[in-house]
Amino acid sequence: MTKTVHLAVYDTFSDWEAGHTTAHIHRPLWHREPGAWQIRTVGFTTDAVVSMGGLRVTPDIALDELDPADSAMLILPGSSTWEAGELKAFADKAGDFLAAGVPVAAICGATFGLATAGLLDDRPHTSNAAEYLAMSGYSGGDNFVPEPAVIAGDLVTASGTTPVDFARAIFERLDIFEPHVLDAWYRLYAHNEPAAFFALAEYEQSRATDPAA
Repeated sequence: MTKTVHLAVYDTFSDWEAGHTTAHIHRPLWHREPGAWQIRTVGFTTDAVVSMGGLRVTPDIALDELDPADSAMLILPGSSTWEAGELKAFADKAGDFLAAGVPVAAICGATFGLATAGLLDDRPHTSNAAEYLAMSGYSGGDNFVPEPAVIAGDLVTASGTTPVDFARAIFERLDIFEPHVLDAWYRLYAHNEPAAFFALAEYEQSRATDPAA
């Protein structure tokens, strides 16, 4: 059965913040279960939006069609409109996901939106900076963790400057890769380690010769 990860898209969404994540969920190479995962986009409507990088994206579904029961995770990238409250509907949907026990991953400005909605008050989390989230007026400052990315049960949060750590946390939470494969993936994409590339190549070769490996 195919598992669907939903990526929220809206005008000025920070396309690079979820780029590693979406590419390596969509690409089955190195997956524990190749072919089991897919990415779908969700917008306010199905009208096209334009990312901060100028990419035009047509959402697969509208937000009011999104049901946590049909999703493995909701990913919320940053945007210049989170702080202004323009994306409150996406924060509300994130609350529905968390209430249903379905994971949510938020990065950069999206963490501000979740803080404003009260979703970070009682959960360990991170963001761009503690001072940044404090501007939301939320009550969860004591739960702020100064790390690039944090997994707290069904919630993944990250700083906008750490998209690779964000991706690693999402992959770990969804159990997409074997642990040693995820470790090699991170060492390659975060640190450009040649040994990690060869470890992944060796794994790929072993899967080609023995799919059960």
